[in-house]
Amino acid sequence: MPTYRDEVVILRTHKLGEADRILTMLSLRHGKIRAVAKGVRRTSSKFGARLEPFMVADVQLYEGRNLDIVQQADSLGAYGARIAEDYDRYTAANAMVETADRLNEADANRQQYLLLVGGLRALAQGQHGPRAILDSYLLRAMALSGWAIGLDGCTRCGAAGEQEWFVAQLGGLVCSSCAPAGAPRTTPGTRDVLRALLRGQWDIIDAATDRDLASASGLVAAYAQWHLERGIRSLNHLEGLRR
Repeated sequence: MPTYRDEVVILRTHKLGEADRILTMLSLRHGKIRAVAKGVRRTSSKFGARLEPFMVADVQLYEGRNLDIVQQADSLGAYGARIAEDYDRYTAANAMVETADRLNEADANRQQYLLLVGGLRALAQGQHGPRAILDSYLLRAMALSGWAIGLDGCTRCGAAGEQEWFVAQLGGLVCSSCAPAGAPRTTPGTRDVLRALLRGQWDIIDAATDRDLASASGLVAAYAQWHLERGIRSLNHLEGLRR
């Protein structure tokens, strides 16, 4: 059976036997890959540290019947250690890779891969607040998967203009006529943050108030949880995460 190479992000790992690991990886050209890395839990392993969660690597794999086999791994982005040393970054990164795992069951999506790599790099380098990086990633990853949040006009009836009520089940902002009882009413600042998160406008995000960031973050979490088939477990640990 053939061998092949690809760039990958390590999403998660599971122990196999005494020395091996099963890796779930998001790749640049082959979509999601599950493979065995043999002997990586031994202290003598040459590339075990390159195959930890959040790491980006160039790998050579042997195509197996059920699971592929990692033959070689070269580090491209050593983000794991810097993320793991900070609880907020680590929690946000876990939510990101869990989301990537969920959204990439089908064919390869280059944009999804590059978005995840960019988000993990930003976390590792501390470019912005961990929760803001996560929120931006969630909105943009879901948009790439066909679940773009509606922030211009009413997502239910199509009424034009600035809408104030948010309903995750209806896809985003809605007008007063379409908003069900109990729907949260957003402020202009919160709506500006949501649009900036979706577009990656970090000057607006970094200048926003904590109140608007927190409000937008809660809406992003509700939106992501609703539109994915199952809830993102990691989001349950994000209360109080730095924006």
